[in-house]
Parts: sequence; structure tokens; C-alpha cells
Amino acid sequence: MAGVRGLALAAHRFDRAEKISELVDATAALAHELLGAQSIAVSRIEQDTCRTLSVYPPLAEDVAIGSGTGPTRVTVRSADRPALRVLIREHSSWVAHAPDGSGADWGDPVECEALRASGHVTGLASPIIVNGHVWGQILATRDVGQPLFEADDVAAAEVVAALTAGALARVDLDEQVRHLVADDPLTGLGNRRVADHAAEIALMSDLEMCVVMCDVDGLKRVNDEFGHDAGDDLLRAVADVLRRAQDQLPGTTTARLGGDEFCLVTIGLSRDEVKRTLARTIRKYPLANGAALSWGVASTADGRPEHARTLFRRADAAQYQAKRRRARAVHAEASSASAAAVTVDKLVAAGVGAILNAQSGLVPRLCALAAAATGAMGGAAWSVLRDAEDGGVVAVARGGMPSDDPGQVRTLAVASEPWVVEVETTAPEEGSAPFADALLLLLDLAVQGAS
Repeated sequence: MAGVRGLALAAHRFDRAEKISELVDATAALAHELLGAQSIAVSRIEQDTCRTLSVYPPLAEDVAIGSGTGPTRVTVRSADRPALRVLIREHSSWVAHAPDGSGADWGDPVECEALRASGHVTGLASPIIVNGHVWGQILATRDVGQPLFEADDVAAAEVVAALTAGALARVDLDEQVRHLVADDPLTGLGNRRVADHAAEIALMSDLEMCVVMCDVDGLKRVNDEFGHDAGDDLLRAVADVLRRAQDQLPGTTTARLGGDEFCLVTIGLSRDEVKRTLARTIRKYPLANGAALSWGVASTADGRPEHARTLFRRADAAQYQAKRRRARAVHAEASSASAAAVTVDKLVAAGVGAILNAQSGLVPRLCALAAAATGAMGGAAWSVLRDAEDGGVVAVARGGMPSDDPGQVRTLAVASEPWVVEVETTAPEEGSAPFADALLLLLDLAVQGAS
């Protein structure tokens, strides 16, 4: 394919392209033929980052970066490549040469070094400009034994880039229309129509299919307390978490069904694998402002229904059960914290009352405190001790009866030199700091009030 006829055939092929992936592959093949290049890379440039989309000849899976076989699927930043910065800013092509012992380098030093590192002797890049903005670039290279790129090659590359740009404008518009129809505008995920279609297609296969229904716990509270912008941020964060899970589950479709409802449709993956991946990802990326995800899974492993909606209903029921379990767990945790607070309040009230009503003298005050504290914390036995001259402690007074079930109680001790008070408690060791702090304050109060 060469000359005007070749360009006409390429333009016709570009017109038939329906996806950007098809178009960039066609661009790479045309540029390779027209430029007589050893290799071609077509890249997308976004936010000053250049990411390879297509290479020609196609790369084998085992080709390593810098092996000298051609451009690889790499990503580079314009901050590291001055020639790329100029291409983006000035919409201009560049050429660089790094001859293998047959002449001096020519062009940007960074590009010359990159050519040498990858085994090439000459390189050329031309911008793909769509609607006045640099959409991407075509990068061509030649190896030892091939002529260096010249002005005619630059002109040919820019013709290919212009043909590509025209086709991209059309394909990109088509994709935007499909995006408006099929995607949720807030999160960028698919919508219910996309999820339903994916489920129906998956159900027609013989592979195991799963539907995961997800619900955001706490969205209304976040909206009420922090505003609807925070609520929108929360929904976008949920979408990001689910995308991360999707990336680990090949063939998965993720969608927002509306409001706080999301779903994943998987194919060819076991329910256990889906559950493990989702649970791991949700743990790794917790949501802000105390929000959380409740989710449930339904699988064709439990029976293949006639309609995909049946699986959605099963998954929704599983998600509802998960939400109820979460609500019970949160309630139990809150009740436990409330009970602990009441116990600390009870300890302080009982301790202060015992100290004030005790007989005069320090030891009676300490004994009254120890007995009251033990009762307030569910224990029975108590001790008042004093530091001894040999470095140990001696018992000054003991009271109560040891528990019939030692496994249900433990000893909490606090000290205010030279005095030590030990009391039994049924409070768990985890979270016991508030009890110890309160008891120590009471001990200090008893000692100071007796002096």
C-alpha cells in the first residue's frame, strides 16, 4: 500500500472503525507501511501523560521493555521528556537520531538516549490533534541499516495523524453518545440497562455466573450532616472501590442501579472467589464519614434460573440480610459502649459516696473505696496494700469473698505511693483503661482527703 491509493484505502478503513481500539490499530499499521518504519507506537496523551495504546508489529507477551525489538506498552510523563512537552505545547513533530558509531546525535538528548537504550538509531513523533487539542501521538523508529528520518517522513507521519484525527472525532462522538445512554453520569459506571444486558448474556453461557448487590449504609446520614456534595463524593468513592474489585475479577460488569444501589455481574468465576475478592477490597479501601457497604451474592451454582432478574432478587435478599447483620452488630457495639460508660459512672458515684461516708482515718477510707469499687464493677474480693521496706508490698486489709468462677473475673490494681488498691472486676481487659483511670482518681481523692 503506497501513495494516494494507499491513503484512500486507509481512509476507507478508518471510516469503518467503530471503536478507538480499532482505529489506533489501523493507524499503527498504516504508519508502519507508509513510513517504512521498523516499529510504530500510537499513544494517548492525557494530563501530560503519554500512554501507549497500540504497537506495530504487535508485541509478543514476553517482549521486555528496552529489548530493542520496538516500542513497548509504556507510560511516560512530559515532565521527564522535553520533546513530548514541546509536542504538546506547540503541536509540532520532532525527529531525533542516535547513529550507531556512524555520526553524532541529533535532536533532543533525552530522546537520543532513549533510542540508544532501546536499540534504535532514529525516531520520529507527530501529534494527533483533535478539535484543537493534542489527543495523542504517532511514534516511529528505525534500526541500524535503515535511513534516518527526514522532512518527507515527517510530512507523511503528519498526514497519517490528520487522517486519524478526523476518524477519532467521529468515533469519539459515537462513544460519547453511547456513554450518555449507557453510563451513570455521577460515577461513570454502567447503569441498570448495562447490568441487565450483561446478566442476560452471562446467563446464556454454561459458566458460573454471580450477581452481587451492594447498598451504601449511611448515605442519608452523610447527606444530612455534611451536605449532598459529600454524598456525591461518597457514591463516587463506592464506585472506585467496586472498580478496584472489578479489576481483579476478569469479565466483570459493574453498574450503579440508582440511588445507593450498585451491582457487579461476574462470569466464569466461583462465588467464593468473588466473595473473597470483594471482602478484601472493601476492607482495604474503607469509606469516609463512617459509611459502609452491605452486599450479598447470588450464584447460578445454586440453580440456573430462567431469567437473570431472579438472580438479582436472590442477591438483593442476601444483601438485605447482610445489612440487618451489620445493623445488629453496630447496635450491640453501641450498647456495649453505653454499658461501659454507665459502669464507669457507677464506679465514680459509688467510690465518692464511700469515701465521704467512711470513718475518719486513711485506712478506713481506702477500705470503703475498695469495697464500693469492687461492687460497682461486678467483683467480690478486694485488698488494700502498702509498700514494704524490702521493696515488696504487705496487705493492710482484705475483704469480700473470692469469686466462685475465677475465670469470669480479673484483678484491677492502682497505686498511689505508698498505697495500692486491688479490686475484682468482670469488665474485660480490652477497654479497661477508663475504669483504671477512674479508680486511680478515687484513690488519690481518698489519700489527699485524709491528710
